[in-house]
Amino acid sequence: MTALGIQQRATRDGRSAILLAALAWSTAGLAQRGLDATAATQVAGRAIFAGLALLLVVVLMERRRTVAAFRTMGLWGIAMAVFLAISSGTFLLALNYATVANVLFMQAAAPMLAALLGWALLSERVDGRTWGALVLATAGVALMAAGSFEAGYLAVALPLVMTASFAAVIVIARHRREVSMMPATCASQVLVVLAFAPFVSVGTATGSDWAILAALGVGQMGLGLALLTRGARLIPPAEVAVISLLEIVLGPLWVWLAYREQPTAATLVGGAVVVAAVVLQAGAPASWRMGRGSSNRSPTPPESEAQRALPAEEEAAAARVHASQTGRP
Repeated sequence: MTALGIQQRATRDGRSAILLAALAWSTAGLAQRGLDATAATQVAGRAIFAGLALLLVVVLMERRRTVAAFRTMGLWGIAMAVFLAISSGTFLLALNYATVANVLFMQAAAPMLAALLGWALLSERVDGRTWGALVLATAGVALMAAGSFEAGYLAVALPLVMTASFAAVIVIARHRREVSMMPATCASQVLVVLAFAPFVSVGTATGSDWAILAALGVGQMGLGLALLTRGARLIPPAEVAVISLLEIVLGPLWVWLAYREQPTAATLVGGAVVVAAVVLQAGAPASWRMGRGSSNRSPTPPESEAQRALPAEEEAAAARVHASQTGRP
């Protein structure tokens, strides 16, 4: 196969992987709507299965270095795990109080908030395009928040906490490249289980609930992250960000088709503004997306199936690229 053919195949593979990841992520709201268990049981249940699935991914990536991967996380790795735990837990909690559209649109604003945090706390330079995205995202979030107060303060507070905590994850991922995303994400699910365990009511979960929670943990989180690390190294970060927008389009669509859940006009308008901000930010300079002083070279496509297995460091780098572009770990 020619070099051009190899590149084209790698691009197709990368786009397909990110597309499938977005499809997996988009099922979260639909699955949650089918649960009868209490909110705390939902969060802890998904975290149990997600933690096991992610542990398997870490073992496959690190092999004999699995224990060392967790031991060497360091303080920044622990901080990332804590913020990921907050983001992951509040995401599922928010789905119990707000529409799927509201939660997903709010989540999409995380990269813009990360840019603001980087500028305010780390004196990170932000270009004009990203400032424009920040203004748009702020307007969109304000519109959605204003339209959600009638559903109760948790419908506003939980999505905001979710977005802010994941923005912190993005900032850490960009500026502390020694931190591996996979072990930190796995550890975050352990923290979620520990935090919600005292409030779990196992009796409220039916057999179908446990099946749904297993699908959420293994499929929506575990498989989604595995597909991300596969695809994010094969196509540019901006393309990853744009394809990933499919999640926030399909997520509300699934619950509308299944449950006729209709978001408010404020959510739809604000969400459209946030999506526009994401598209605008996707074209920001690579130096901002990856952190100062980093390169944004295109990955060389593998020449054989054996070469498709990435070292753990490259997998973590791929996840960091995606984290800097989208509201997803």
